[in-house]
Parts: sequence; structure tokens; C-alpha cells
Amino acid sequence: MDIVWSSIWITLLAFLILYWLLSRYAIGPLMSVMEKRRELVLGQLNEASATREEAAAYVEQQKEALQQARKDAYDIIEQSRQTSGKQADQLIAQAKEESVRLKDEALRDIESEKNKAMAALRGEVGRVSVQIASKLIEKEIDEKSNEGLVDQYLKDVGTKS
Repeated sequence: MDIVWSSIWITLLAFLILYWLLSRYAIGPLMSVMEKRRELVLGQLNEASATREEAAAYVEQQKEALQQARKDAYDIIEQSRQTSGKQADQLIAQAKEESVRLKDEALRDIESEKNKAMAALRGEVGRVSVQIASKLIEKEIDEKSNEGLVDQYLKDVGTKS
């Protein structure tokens, strides 16, 4: 087997020209596109990481806001309970005061009516006493008749009251 040096040189030269052409027009632009793609992917990863961190911070902020809202709602409910308790106590106190006032007023009215009835009874007793005395003076009677008049007087007083 003989080595043909001219074929080797031509093949080598063709290979170098082909390599130079490929690196200049194919591999170079392909590598620059690949580098741009790599940078784009890295940028998107960084952006996704930042977005994830923002989302986590936002979720945490929302949790805190929800906890604060729950606390505020609990405070409002507790304040409402206290206010309603105070109002209930005030209403009960007012009702007690009103019942005491009405009771006192009723007692005064009863006492007033009692005094009026006693005055009317005294007047009636006085009138009847005068009638009995005048009848006794008009007639002089014995003790049995006197008892009869007293009984009659008591019956009259009993039927009038």
C-alpha cells in the first residue's frame, strides 16, 4: 500500500476549509444562539425565583392580614358582648327602679284611698250616731230596745260599706 501524499494534503486542506466554514457560518451562529438561549433560560429562572419569593411574601402578608382581621372581629364581638351586657344591666336596673316607683305610688294610692274611706266611714258613723242619738232622745226606751237599735245600727253600717 502506497501512501499518496497529495491526496492526504488535499483531504486535509478540504477538511480545514470545511472546518473553517462550519465554525464561521454554522457553529459560531449556533453557539451564539445557544448562549442567548442559555441566558434567556437563566433570566427566566431568576425571574421565577424572584416571583416565587414575592408570592411567598404576599402569602405571608395575607396570613398576617387574615390573623389581624380575625383578631379585630373577635375584639368587635367581645366589645359587643360587653356593650350588650351593660345595656342589659341598665335595662334591668331601670325596670327595678320603675317597679319600686310603681310599688311606692301604689302604696301611696292605697294609703290615700284608705284615708278617704276612713274619713267617709267616720262621717257616716257620725251621721248614724247622731241619728241613733236623736232616736234615743225622742223615745225613751228600755235596755232591750237600746240593744235592738244598736243591732239595727250595726246592720245599717254593714250594708253600707
